[in-house]
Amino acid sequence: MSMICVLHGVNLHLLGTREPDIYGGTSLEELNQKLIIMGRENQLDVECRQTNHEGEMVDWITGLTPADFLILNPGAWTHTSYALFDAIKGVNVPALEVHLSNIYAREGFRAHSVVAGACVGQISGLGTDSYLLALAYAVEFQKYRQPKGDENTEIK
Repeated sequence: MSMICVLHGVNLHLLGTREPDIYGGTSLEELNQKLIIMGRENQLDVECRQTNHEGEMVDWITGLTPADFLILNPGAWTHTSYALFDAIKGVNVPALEVHLSNIYAREGFRAHSVVAGACVGQISGLGTDSYLLALAYAVEFQKYRQPKGDENTEIK
């Protein structure tokens, strides 16, 4: 069974209570359950973690060798963390960046992602559906990617 790792960054433990008009009313626990169930329905193991500590996030990313795919919401680290960029680039695990809100329609500083260049893509602005779409992409990626070891991994 393939392993999909979902990492939630800084302040995402506040989902459901922090600015629900921006981030929605779904709690992190509810979101994680949806992801785990969707993973099971697609014969995937989904592991979800959240941290407010950037170094811990870097350690998790650089320890991902058994993972087949990373779904990452860096939170505010999106705009500042070259350490997360380097960690993602340092492992051979495809990553997809997700955001609940549309980072391009908010404050100007949010419109730039430092980590996006290390990821295969980004989904933002769709609330918790951003994560579900990311997992749907990971499912398809697992089905149709080139065999491991081929540097040209792409969906056929």
